[in-house]
Amino acid sequence: MRSRQYGPDLTPPWKKTAPVPEVPAETDLVVEEVTTGFCGAVIRCEKTAQGPVVTLEDRFGKHRVFPMEPRGFLLEGRVVTLVPPSAAAPRPARTASGSVAVPGARARVARAGRIYVEGRHDAELVERVWGDDLRIEGVVVEYLEGIDDLPAIVADFAPAPDARLGVLVDHLVPGSKESRIAAQVTDASVLVVGHPYIDVWEAVKPSAVGIRGWPRVPRGQDWKTGVCRALDWPENTGAAWQRILASVHSYKDLEPALLGRVEELIDFVTAPAEG
Repeated sequence: MRSRQYGPDLTPPWKKTAPVPEVPAETDLVVEEVTTGFCGAVIRCEKTAQGPVVTLEDRFGKHRVFPMEPRGFLLEGRVVTLVPPSAAAPRPARTASGSVAVPGARARVARAGRIYVEGRHDAELVERVWGDDLRIEGVVVEYLEGIDDLPAIVADFAPAPDARLGVLVDHLVPGSKESRIAAQVTDASVLVVGHPYIDVWEAVKPSAVGIRGWPRVPRGQDWKTGVCRALDWPENTGAAWQRILASVHSYKDLEPALLGRVEELIDFVTAPAEG
């Protein structure tokens, strides 16, 4: 009787684990760790004595480190195995806003359209994060000291389909003075949006500044001065702002409520005129 020859793997087919794709853990790749459900963007990969690990950052700025185990992550709902990215494939440089940088690109001739930003600090923050993108798009940002005369400012600008105007307003919430003023602007070539914060300082994530949270300031007290007092900072709001601004390195240091509004304005003023 002849002996039957078997292969080295006697595992029945129904018990075999299907292979999953290996995905390089490139910076900014968003994945979910299968065990904890933690979802975040890849910040960095490192080699350790126990094997490679990956650091993820969630939308709140929290960091978690996970081993890069087989079948350890979900990418767009599918199980994958993260692997260290290849050193031979350099990642594209990005601007502070997260856009792919264009090496050697020159600033475009300024468009007729503009973005007006209420407050000098607001304008400086927009420049810090979106400055490179705005120069490539040819969008000029100007700051407004206030919006009490916004309808007259809009009329003086004389917006048109090929010269759109975007306006970013502080504390634009229902029922506020700012919302009532913004409602007076009805020109289709003008877009007025705003963030919900009392001051743009709050649009910077506390973790970026190195604090646990932005303090509550009693009504009737100057908000910026109150923040400095609560944080035991010198009561010099100009110096405090420079400290905050210096802590902003990219869009990841800002709250989504501001990010979305600025991106919306840029899209609006750069959209081609219809017809």
